[in-house]
Amino acid sequence: MPLTINRTILFGDCDPGGVVYTPRIGHFVVEAGLAFLSHLLDGPAARRIFAMGVLPPARALSIEFLHPMTWDEEIAIKVSVEEIRTHAFALRVVARNRDGTETFRASQTQVCVSPDTRRPVPLPADLRAALERDLAS
Repeated sequence: MPLTINRTILFGDCDPGGVVYTPRIGHFVVEAGLAFLSHLLDGPAARRIFAMGVLPPARALSIEFLHPMTWDEEIAIKVSVEEIRTHAFALRVVARNRDGTETFRASQTQVCVSPDTRRPVPLPADLRAALERDLAS
């Protein structure tokens, strides 16, 4: 059940040299991850996860830059579940331009924490089930 999000690189995403400003790629990854989780959970990801009684802060973000992206370029960002652990899960994010060239790949790990103690707690059953459905596909 991977999800592909199409995105056009905007003028404001680029540095003065006309290529995507490096920190914007982190934004693309987070944005795509939230869209993927919203798809898995059949509604706004943050609201659904908060309603499960946990907070989902990021624990790690790793990005490998493979090919420059420029203004008006269209990319397809594919998101899938990379790993499910007791307290955390990781998403794999891969972007390709129109000719299929991989532009970046990333891994984003989120941990579930108690809103009261801010300590890790096990993934809620509904979240785990949704993530497992993606792994099974």
